[in-house]
Amino acid sequence: MNTAPLLAVDGLGKAFDGLVANRDISFVIHHGEIVGLIGPNGAGKTTLFNCLAGFHTPTTGRIAFEGRDVTGSTPEAAAALGIARTFQIVRVFQSMTALENVMVGAMLRNKRVAEARDRAEEELAFVGLSHRADTPASDLTVSEQKRLEVARALATEPKLILLDEVMAGLNPTEVREASALVHRIHQRGIASIIVEHVMEGIMPIAHRMLVLDYGAKIADGTPAEIAENPAVIAAYLGE
Repeated sequence: MNTAPLLAVDGLGKAFDGLVANRDISFVIHHGEIVGLIGPNGAGKTTLFNCLAGFHTPTTGRIAFEGRDVTGSTPEAAAALGIARTFQIVRVFQSMTALENVMVGAMLRNKRVAEARDRAEEELAFVGLSHRADTPASDLTVSEQKRLEVARALATEPKLILLDEVMAGLNPTEVREASALVHRIHQRGIASIIVEHVMEGIMPIAHRMLVLDYGAKIADGTPAEIAENPAVIAAYLGE
């Protein structure tokens, strides 16, 4: 078993014209781990994701992936290394079919169209969308579009997937289905970091929780530890 961290973040900070979104954040993610990333609105969770996935360059600190310094990598370079992501506001190619959307991700490692199609069909089946393969993405429900984004990310063959509010806006049945999907991703040996506000969806499946408040990490522990942490309770409910 590989005990070295898959991802190591050390002292990460990100500022925008003087506005500090992340400050001195450090943590590690291990191979196959499911980690919830929570915190009040505006805590800096999506900014952190953007730094990890290459959409922002950190102002300070270092990001290492499999021991390699990847600080400031482009999104394309991060994806090639094995970091995939979904978005808080779903970003699918509306005029393309579900299958074509996933083929875009599969083309990262499968340059032949037939191979990319085969991989895309596998991932659509994995997320339960085989029956919607030929449907334009614009005609999918919100829940289906979220699963489509996950399928497209998985088609890049990641080692780490960043899921940004994959359960937001879903009904209780869909939340349970999303939780089950994350568990199946874990069974494939893929690590997940999940930004989430739906606590009943993430708490039962996460191995560990990271909590941000005002851009800083205020807690890191098991879901049970986080639920009883005074600093976390204060961040969410006030002193």
